[in-house]
Amino acid sequence: MRMGMIGGSLEAFIGAVHRRAAVFDGEIELVCGAFSSNPEKSKATGHALYLPEERVYGSYEEMILKEKELPEGERMDFVSIVTPNHVHFPPAKLALENGFHVVCDKPMTLNLEEARELARIVKETGKLFCLTHNYTGYPMVKEAREMVRSGKLGKLRKVVVEYPQGWLSTLEEATDYKQAIWRTDPEKSGAAGCMGDIGTHAENLAEYITGLKITELCADLSIFVEGRKLDDDGNVLLHLEDGVKGVLHASQIANGEENSLNIRIYGELGGLEWHQMEPNTLIYKTQEGKRIFRPGVGELSAAAKAHIRVPSGHPEGFFEAFANLYRNFAITLRSKMEGKEPDPIYADFPSAEDGVRGLAFIETVIQSNKSSEKWTKFVD
Repeated sequence: MRMGMIGGSLEAFIGAVHRRAAVFDGEIELVCGAFSSNPEKSKATGHALYLPEERVYGSYEEMILKEKELPEGERMDFVSIVTPNHVHFPPAKLALENGFHVVCDKPMTLNLEEARELARIVKETGKLFCLTHNYTGYPMVKEAREMVRSGKLGKLRKVVVEYPQGWLSTLEEATDYKQAIWRTDPEKSGAAGCMGDIGTHAENLAEYITGLKITELCADLSIFVEGRKLDDDGNVLLHLEDGVKGVLHASQIANGEENSLNIRIYGELGGLEWHQMEPNTLIYKTQEGKRIFRPGVGELSAAAKAHIRVPSGHPEGFFEAFANLYRNFAITLRSKMEGKEPDPIYADFPSAEDGVRGLAFIETVIQSNKSSEKWTKFVD
């Protein structure tokens, strides 16, 4: 599958991650890009990536329209959008309406109105859309989901999901740190800071593993660093379907924390625990004791096995999980283009509907934080 990229210049962190993940399995080739709104930066990135000069563009509009003119078998099949949040909707819309499939970083758009519109366009065009909630790509996350589905935990009761980081403990946006500057700018990041950036990952992981949707919530957002415009910490009580209760905590001022996304799920028969910084370990707990699940060891679900890449005892992590999304997208896209029914094992990646859920989560959290009512209904 031939990929074009929007954003992801040499100085951007996440663009390089996407590129490495996309080519991991040999299913995808980067053939073109508009890597920056600055044409010179775009050209320099294309040169560093050994792309032909004529396939490196000065804007996403130019790339999409010129690629469309190329013959099938040469033009890009899909575009990967790795820009700041405010430049997600316009290129995604243009790409879909011009016949290209889309992979997009999260959150899907700047606001809920854009997210709903983009989901409508995805449905109308029939194009494939993948949202890169990459943590759903870990084998042990797949195993956790299958254990819940199979009834191993019994009726679910409680979910605790946390995503603490410490990198914004000071006013980093007052320096020349690009990643901090746009993530704390309401015009580029959207109405939420921490909750939009990492809180949506926690929300998505909770709904993905449990298979349950959040129905209402009670949120408390804070700005701890003086001079900051958007929230840098938040605590949210959750009500999910089937009477399940939950707690979601996200913070970017948790001093000393790195990328400590973790989740615990409790049911009538047992509990599960998974930590992103120890991704090869899934813990199943009951009153009788604990059992450790590891990739490649013992009997695992087909979903987990399909996403394991290395022999047991060898670490696999962030890049592999990201690559699983791109591989699954490419395999599903190939099936779609060949008129075949996609394999459900691989047709497993976050969709436009998940993107709408993420923006609805942000909007509901903000509404709840401002409200004097205890519970705010979640409506997407």
